[in-house]
Amino acid sequence: MIKVVIFDFDGTLADTFDLIFAITNRLSVEFGYKQTKKEEIPEIEKLSPLELINQSGISLFKVPFLLRKIRTEFQKEINNVRLFSGIKEAVLELRYQGYKIGIITSNAQENVEYVLQKNDLLMFDFIASGTTLFGKHRVIKKYLKSEKIQTEEMVYIGDETRDIHAAKKAKIKVIAVTWGFNSREALSEFQPDALVEQPQELIEVINNF
Repeated sequence: MIKVVIFDFDGTLADTFDLIFAITNRLSVEFGYKQTKKEEIPEIEKLSPLELINQSGISLFKVPFLLRKIRTEFQKEINNVRLFSGIKEAVLELRYQGYKIGIITSNAQENVEYVLQKNDLLMFDFIASGTTLFGKHRVIKKYLKSEKIQTEEMVYIGDETRDIHAAKKAKIKVIAVTWGFNSREALSEFQPDALVEQPQELIEVINNF
């Protein structure tokens, strides 16, 4: 029985793709990788983070510095960020039903809290931020241990193949959402426990786990 519901932030709760896309292209000269064209988006949506890094040509060593710079630039334009339609209602319903809810994200905590507060949704039990590109499973495991939660009591909700991978490494259930970064096709290949098209579907899926 699920007791704890963990959300990713970018691409799951908040529609940040266009902003991050613009920032990433803007930083391409500074960090030494090629820009992505709009018409290439359908193809990059099928890629895993590692495939995306390899295709871009950026040095793996530079990736942590790039992520930090993206978070800083993101903060400057944060007022342009919106929550996905229907996600607020889904979160509120889960909260009402008694689930403990949290966020694990690579975005900065102050960015996440600002967006949530602006949308009257600053009611999560915890926010774990600043995780590395491939380190979410460690954060999940740490939380499970510190809160003495069994793996079968937690579910992670994300929009990327790396979210599915992280949840599986932590041995918890995972729901993939199709309104974020990776395509339905890419997400399906990683075999999440559930794949949903609309935020409201999350309620039924979680209640049936």
